Amino acid sequence: MSSILTNRSQDYSQWYNDLVLKGGLADYSAVRGCMVIKPYGYGLWENMRDVLDKKFKETGHQNAYFPLFVPKSLFEAEEKNAEGFAKECAIVTHYRLKADPNNKGKLIVDPNAKLEEELVVRPTSEAIIWNTYKNWIQSYRDLPILINQWANVVRWEMRTRLFLRTAEFLWQEGHTAHATKEEAIAETKQMIEVYAQFAEEYMAMPVLRGVKSANERFAGAEETYCIEALMQDGKALQAGTSHFLGQNFAKAFDVKFSDKNNQLDYVWATSWGVSTRLIGALVMAHSDDEGLVLPPKLAPLQVVIVPIYNKDEAIRQRLDDKANELIKELRAKNISVKYDNDDSTRPGWKFAEHELKGVPVRVALGPRDLDNNVAEVARRDTKEKQSISIDSLVPHIEQLLTDIQQNMYNRALQLRADKSSKADTWDEFVRLLDEKTGFIYAHWDGTPETEEKIKELTKATIRCIPLDNPLEEGKCILTGNPSTQRVVFARAY
Repeated sequence: MSSILTNRSQDYSQWYNDLVLKGGLADYSAVRGCMVIKPYGYGLWENMRDVLDKKFKETGHQNAYFPLFVPKSLFEAEEKNAEGFAKECAIVTHYRLKADPNNKGKLIVDPNAKLEEELVVRPTSEAIIWNTYKNWIQSYRDLPILINQWANVVRWEMRTRLFLRTAEFLWQEGHTAHATKEEAIAETKQMIEVYAQFAEEYMAMPVLRGVKSANERFAGAEETYCIEALMQDGKALQAGTSHFLGQNFAKAFDVKFSDKNNQLDYVWATSWGVSTRLIGALVMAHSDDEGLVLPPKLAPLQVVIVPIYNKDEAIRQRLDDKANELIKELRAKNISVKYDNDDSTRPGWKFAEHELKGVPVRVALGPRDLDNNVAEVARRDTKEKQSISIDSLVPHIEQLLTDIQQNMYNRALQLRADKSSKADTWDEFVRLLDEKTGFIYAHWDGTPETEEKIKELTKATIRCIPLDNPLEEGKCILTGNPSTQRVVFARAY
């Protein structure tokens, strides 16, 4: 089965595409730059969504839904935000088609159906939401507003890649309104920590917590907090962002409230989001040349039981009965399990197929195993196999899923450590980028001009300024100007 995938060391990009397609996560569509998320991939997204949704609600947020379309005048209201997304916007100009009188069977835009105002197809929802909040907020008693929405967005990307960068994608976006700057900043920091904990505890993917430089900041934000993950090829991936928007959107949409002293002030805002690009991160952080390697906490299917038998119906019935007993016990432990008793494929093919799909635990059960009261248990992360007593199989699998989750995190953490370096000179910086890749901690003089020049010369960007960054005197790797701390550079997706 591994032969259907390009080897990672030969062509990492092609390996990734092969795996997304052949692992059953997604497919290309007839719409340029858009993908079809297949049931297995959507099941993975549903598991991510359910965990995050619970975390959002535990922190006091509620779900709502806002329109897909944003009137152009509203979109233009916050200037920096509008400029930041302008090149990616899809616009609706007409609302009807009609038959082409000169070409039977073809449709043309009805020139009489032009919209009075053009509509931007949602690239992000700050504009439509803050225009709505204006009607909801009058007094400090109306605050805070803590809302999240699960939605799709459209950003007309010219160079697309399944899950990582598509013209349409699924995400969640939180939009909150607060009476004080301090509350809004606390919210921004709280949500980036929610994302970080999710990435590490559920995705088994260690992340750096930090703030973006001014050049990399979200358009319209005063500060952008982020989590940055490192993929196996040494490239970084932004896995989540949380933005302190200050009063920028409140001023753009004239959203004021009366405080406890009956004084009018503008509301303070945040926004935060993660998207289906997390599935791409999961693939690249853990998978191997044989297929997907999925963390048990998010895998659509945690355990597969494969029977091994000939055409003897009595043997088959014995295996079915034992498998159904095990399935009942596993499901009682909230473990998702499948009994793959499809007669049209052989056990060896099934083993390879479930390995390709990254099922964390595989159980093989044959008549000799039943006679000896054992089953063969294989774990996907290390490919180790063990013969386990059927009497202790369920508790063994329970513990094994926990062990696999932790092992995957440990391996990813070790990879990050192996691919993280310090650079003190320009020559060392360039050499490390080309030879080792990964996160490079280096001094920067703090100017946007220097940051842009480094990007131009090396294609490396400042991924973040870590929140726990130690202060130290140094010199900028490019200009030699003084610096007080190192920042994290990497080439990125």
